[in-house]
Amino acid sequence: MMATLFIDPGSLSRELLLEKPEVTSDEAGELVENWVEIASIWAQIEPMGSGLRMLGDQDMPEVTHRITLRMRRDIGTAMRLRKGLRKFRIVTMHDPDDSGRYLVCRAREEL
Repeated sequence: MMATLFIDPGSLSRELLLEKPEVTSDEAGELVENWVEIASIWAQIEPMGSGLRMLGDQDMPEVTHRITLRMRRDIGTAMRLRKGLRKFRIVTMHDPDDSGRYLVCRAREEL
């Protein structure tokens, strides 16, 4: 059995907006991606490192932040979290202790 992880609920002190992409067509028939707000959530944001790494001759986006929030089952990697003008694209997510209490998202800040 995995040990229960202690996360201080008071550390979830940043209000973020959870958003999902919605693809529509403009007047010319071109596909346009808009972001739709799903919920306002409280989370902890921790910086993890830089935003790019080299793979061959390509810059590859890298995880830049770890975002911890109360468990939600409706979050996916196509979504993002937003704090004001800052946008965090969700790369991976997991339950840190399999208790169903918290969700840790590894995210890439979009510039």
